[in-house]
Parts: sequence; structure tokens; C-alpha cells
Amino acid sequence: MPTPDEKRRTFRKLHESGCFVIPNPWDVGSARYLQHLGFKALATTSLGYAYAAGYADGAVPRDAMLSHIAELASTCDVPLNADFEGGYAHEPQGVADSVSLCVATGVAGLSIEDSTSDKENPLYPFDLALSRIKAARAAIDRSGHDVLLTARTEGFIRGRPDMDETVRRLRAFADAGADCLYAPGIRTREEIATVVTAVAPKPVNILIGWPSDLTVQEIAGLGARRISVGGSLARAAWGGFIRAARQLSDGGCFGGFADAAPAADLNAFFREDRARRGAT
Repeated sequence: MPTPDEKRRTFRKLHESGCFVIPNPWDVGSARYLQHLGFKALATTSLGYAYAAGYADGAVPRDAMLSHIAELASTCDVPLNADFEGGYAHEPQGVADSVSLCVATGVAGLSIEDSTSDKENPLYPFDLALSRIKAARAAIDRSGHDVLLTARTEGFIRGRPDMDETVRRLRAFADAGADCLYAPGIRTREEIATVVTAVAPKPVNILIGWPSDLTVQEIAGLGARRISVGGSLARAAWGGFIRAARQLSDGGCFGGFADAAPAADLNAFFREDRARRGAT
């Protein structure tokens, strides 16, 4: 398996040209399977892990999330980016402390968002949001490890879909040392092109977490460097589980199992996967 620093170099190189999909596993099994499919990098999903652990999204304690991130980072041969939410702190120094702990898990990258989780005031004020990104950048630099920093502005998914403010924040985050920029919730070709142009030549991550008529090739053509799916794979798995469980509880029937993956196929995959790793 490559070392953490080797994976970090690989991850940074992926952001230099082209466009890649970075899907989001929520546990070791889903991470190993996505890696098997040939994806060049993976990213955690705070939502996916929260549901698996019995929490609402955003409610997982920092130490539990760090343990989850460390487990995935250690099992993946490809680079892992951490969805590190808001850095588990409000003030910049707290963000810096959390980022230092996240770097120590072995991740190749991490993201920090400007959401407050307060419905009335969903985004940190501009100056504080910027200071938080500067603190994250400084913490990474002090670590001596080349962890890629993604800065997120959340207006489009927090009820504040203001493109001018989104661009203002992303540009400031880029100037503050963010390596990759991300505005989850932008959906149209025009919105994507606007963000990509605004922060060029810094790379942009695009979230596609819903059915979309856009293809990977079209998003690449708009200049995006990275495409993630957030908690959508986890929600798709939950959708199948809920449908089958409700059929069983409501009608006493078993039709929900029709699309279940064959146990023989999964057993064969995980047996072979562990053999390749030399795991017992």
C-alpha cells in the first residue's frame, strides 16, 4: 500500500489537469468496493457515516468522525479526502486544532465549510469564514504534510443561493490558500461555468447528488476538475433498505429483496480483496 505522503502526492497531481470522479463511501466495505471499480480517489461522507452510526447528519462527535476517517484512510490504497464539515469548531483556533488532528489520520485532503448549522444564520460572516480557512491552511502547513485543502461555501444548499456572494467567498478562500474550491448545490451549466471561471486556475469540485442530465464529460468540458456525489450512494443504499423493510413490515411480503446483491458475489469479492491485501 502507498504511504500517506505518496497518496497525497497522487491526489495533488489529480487536481492538475483533467477531471475525475471522487465517490463517497461510508464504511470499509463500500470503500473497498469503490476502489475495486477503479476510482482514482475516494472521499468520506459525513452524512453517510452519520446514518450508519445512528446520528443525524452533522451530529457525529469529532472523535468518532476522526476514528472513522482514520479507518478509511488506512484501508484505502487510493487517496482519501475527508468531508470534515465545519472543522468541529466555530473559532479559527478550534478549526486549526481539529484540522491538525485530521491531518494525523493519514488523509490526502480535507474540506472545511462555512456553514454554521444555524437555520436563521446559515453562513459564518465573511471575515470569520475567511479566518477559518486561513487557520486551516496554517495548521496544514505546520504539519509538514502536503494535505490538499478544499474550501466550501454552502449558500446554495443552506437557503442562500447568491452567486455573487458565492464567488466572493470562493475567490477569498482561494487567495487564503485553499487548493480546491467547492460550492455544493450549484446545478446548471451556467452556474458551474461561472464558478470555474471565477476561481481559475484553482480547481473546482462539483457535487452531483441528484438525478442530473449532465454527464461527467460535460462537467469536465465546463472546466471542473473533480466531481463528488456526497451522501448520495449512502442514501441510495438506504432507499433500497427502507423499501424492502417497509414491504416486509407493512404487507408481509418479500419483493423488496429482488434487487439485492447476490451473497455469493459479495463473498467472492471480499474474499479476493482480503487475499490481495494479505489480510487475515
